Amino acid sequence: MEPITRGRVRIEPSAKRVRAFLGGRVVADTVRPLLVWEIPYYPAYYIPREDLAAELRPSGRTQRSPSRGDGVLYDIEGVADAALAYPDSPIEELRDHVRLEWEAMDAWFEEDEEVYVHPRDPYSRVDILPSSRHIRVEVDGVTVADSRGARILFETGLPPRYYLPKTDVRLDLLTPTETVSRCPYKGQAEYWSVNGRADLAWSYRTPLEESQRIAGLISFYNEKVDIYVDGVLQDRPRTPFS
Repeated sequence: MEPITRGRVRIEPSAKRVRAFLGGRVVADTVRPLLVWEIPYYPAYYIPREDLAAELRPSGRTQRSPSRGDGVLYDIEGVADAALAYPDSPIEELRDHVRLEWEAMDAWFEEDEEVYVHPRDPYSRVDILPSSRHIRVEVDGVTVADSRGARILFETGLPPRYYLPKTDVRLDLLTPTETVSRCPYKGQAEYWSVNGRADLAWSYRTPLEESQRIAGLISFYNEKVDIYVDGVLQDRPRTPFS
């Protein structure tokens, strides 16, 4: 099937095997999911109805989408509103498919690798390159990192992120926080506050395989600190993290 665009919704098939687990068992197992961009930032998986291994029980609630039509919400395994379908959608390709709510499931797998937060976007790319450029990070006028051994992470749709060796960071100015985040491309991150400002820095202790080059390195939000590259102060980008 060729990619299809209806209004702001883009649809295309995926060749990955996708499985969803709930309550300790597989509730969906398909090798023909649809990737559906309901929002611009990342896609959702829509699963063919015949590839569901759990009963859908109508919850009695509905959800209206200007582009997809009237959606019917379903309970799965006692979990309320865990699935959504558009049986009469003006987009024909969606009528026989179901979107399982990502957070309602216990785990998702693409092939045999667990994936977090949302499906991986086939048009998002992560490049991690070693760099000898001079990177200096200031927070409120105080230098908190100074390095010529950075690894720069280039991720589609985001500004470059400068990952620095811990030996080049003023660790005495960093305080661990309880914040944890997950990324489908990099894995699970831990965070630090800097000079009392929460969650300005983060690190992936054990990143996913494709991002191993940043393991144990520390990065700072370009949006919230002053970063100098070869002596030039970088503009603070505007992103969802600003």
